[in-house]
Order: sequence, then structure tokens, then C-alpha cells
Amino acid sequence: MSEIIFEVKNLRKWFPVKRSLGQLLRGQRTWVRAVDDVSFQVKKGEVFGLIGESGCGKTTTGKLIMKLIEPTGGQMLFRGNEVTHLSTAALSEYKREVQMIFQDPYASMNPRFRIHEVLAEPLVIHRIGGSEQERMKLAAAALTKVKLTPPGDYLDRFAHMLSGGQRQRVATARTLILSPSLVVADEPVSMVDLSTRAELLQMMKDIQQELGLTYLYITHDLSTARYFSDRIAVMYLGRIVEMGSADEIIDHPLHPYTKALIAAVPEPVPGKVNVIKEIPIKGEIPSAAQIPPGCRFHPRCLYAVDDCRHLPEPELTPAKPRHLVACRRYKELQKDLG
Repeated sequence: MSEIIFEVKNLRKWFPVKRSLGQLLRGQRTWVRAVDDVSFQVKKGEVFGLIGESGCGKTTTGKLIMKLIEPTGGQMLFRGNEVTHLSTAALSEYKREVQMIFQDPYASMNPRFRIHEVLAEPLVIHRIGGSEQERMKLAAAALTKVKLTPPGDYLDRFAHMLSGGQRQRVATARTLILSPSLVVADEPVSMVDLSTRAELLQMMKDIQQELGLTYLYITHDLSTARYFSDRIAVMYLGRIVEMGSADEIIDHPLHPYTKALIAAVPEPVPGKVNVIKEIPIKGEIPSAAQIPPGCRFHPRCLYAVDDCRHLPEPELTPAKPRHLVACRRYKELQKDLG
């Protein structure tokens, strides 16, 4: 059995909403439930994909794991050790082991830094490398790993002198320079050209195999999730509604929301252009400050019945071996929809 490198249990992050004068006088408080009782495990050496619409809580989950924000409740374990709340010294050690590739390579690098300074910054913070010359060698080695060669052509450039794909490679190199065990990749290819995405993901796969990395891959792109991930968790309005292997989730989705996400992926039709498919979903995603009662997906679900609206929210339960789903009607829907 593979080692569990990271685990979250009933993780929650609620943000307070700014109150009106009337709410202040009445003592009322409204919360945005960005992450709401999320639980999953990430095995050593795997790519665990977290997918869903914008605003579903994916990036907030990544920031919680990175300790960029503190959780409202729940538990986080790294290599079996509690990391939900850490002292300053323990946090520094943890952040050397757990690193993040941010979504926007344009915003995540200091525009006043040259590339060698961008790469040296984490080394300086963690007191790695005894001299500037040693850190320069480590920076050059990191650029070589991400296929920016010869590294001497890039070390003295500023970020604005690079293409989007090159910036993303530098951002990846900055993450890898500390030799982390777990990498939280927050939509690492969403800001680059379509032609560059497969190349960058293949590079990340190669580096994973070379260094034995583990990835938490956050994305809204089902096509790259299937290509890159070993397992996938589907997130909706702060909760995970389905989880299983990448092939099982994409080929045999059980939750109506997962089916809608897959149906929304455009498919080329020979001889036709501008083909718009009917998507099995209705309305817009509700506010995370006003979670619907019952199943939180029922206002948008075409198959919802009274039980979906009034009974307590369904929990993730095994539907097949290693395939979990949070839907009371998935068996009926499988029979009716095939």
C-alpha cells in the first residue's frame, strides 16, 4: 500500500462577510463557506487532481495546505504528523517540504528581480547555499531541470523579457529548487498557450518521475486533469461530490455535476462548426454565503426530487471499489440514463 503523504479531514475555511449596520445591531454574522468539510488523502508519488468550476474552493484548499491562510476547522496531516497549526520554526521546515506553483506566472514573480534573484529568494529564506555563487549554480541547475537551456541565457533576464511558457517554467523551477516532497500546482498551465500546455505538463511528469514528487493538481480543465492525474476529486460549492481514479471519473461519472462538467467539454464534429451541446445543468452556482439546504447541488440539478431538497446533505459513500459519490439518486440515474 502506498504511503499517505498528505491527508485532510473535515477541512473548513469560512470567511466572514462584511456586515451592514442592521446586522451589527442585531448581532448577525454571515459566513462564506469557501471550503466546507473536505476530506481526502494524497498518496506518495501520485498526482491527485482537484477539479471544479471557478469559485468552488479549489484554490482556497491549496492555500490552506500551503499554510497561506489558516483553517476555520478540521485537520491536516503531513507524513502522519499534525500540521493544522504550526509554530514559526515548524512552519519554515514544513514550507521547505511543501511548495506551490501559482496560477499566474506574471503576478507571482517580482518584476524588479532578475531570474537568478527570483530563484535565489527561496534559497535565501531557507538559508540554503553559503554564497551567492553557490546559489547561482543551484539556480542554473533548476533552470536546466525545466528545460530552459542554456541557463546562462536566462539568469540575468527580467520576467517581462520571457514568454508566458518560459515564465511558467521559471515558476516551476523556483518551486523545485528547494527539493520539496509535495507540490501544490494551482492551474499551472491555464495562463499559457494551448500549444504549450501539453509540453509543460509532460515536463512536470518527467520531473515527478525523476525526483519522486507528489502533486496536488488544481484545475478546471478536465482534459488536462485526465492526462495528468492519477486520481480526481470533483469539488462543488466547497465540498467534494465525487472521487475516484481519473479514468473512472471521466469514463463513468456518477454525480450529475460531474456529468455536466464532462458534457460541457467541446467535441469536434466532422463537417459542422459552432455545435452547441445541451448541458445537463441549470442556473448559476449559488453564493457560498447562502448554501442551499439539503443537497447543495439540487437548485441546478435536472434530476432533483423532494428528498434532495429536504433531507440532510448526502455524504461521500463508496459506489464502486475506490469510487466515492455524494448523491442519493446515483443508482437510479445510472439505470435511467445508462
